[in-house]
Amino acid sequence: MLQPIKIQGTDDTPKVILDPTPGNPIFEISGRSLPEDVVAFYEPILEWLDEYTGEPLEKTIFDFKLEYFNTASSKLLLDVLLKLEDMYDDGHDVLVRWHYPEDDEDMEEAGEEYADIVEVPFEQVSYEVD
Repeated sequence: MLQPIKIQGTDDTPKVILDPTPGNPIFEISGRSLPEDVVAFYEPILEWLDEYTGEPLEKTIFDFKLEYFNTASSKLLLDVLLKLEDMYDDGHDVLVRWHYPEDDEDMEEAGEEYADIVEVPFEQVSYEVD
């Protein structure tokens, strides 16, 4: 079984949890994504997903809870979504949940744009900011 990835978030990098533990799997990218070297940050995540795609759980629910991401990150986030699309195309049960603050139209639109690009079940989830 794949070892989980758990990366603590910082001001510039998102928190990442990729934990396929049966019974309580968590797949989540949250916070702010503007790492100095975006490719170096996302590369291990994409490699992990490549491995996971070979033997995914019965259902994969992937949560994006980003407050902000820069242009460089948007390309790598799309790469993550494309891996999920590959899994879905292979007949696996995949759901993407895009969480955005209810008053943040930019994040809402970003989710809609991704939903238009990738052929994968996509849910927009708004939440109130305290």
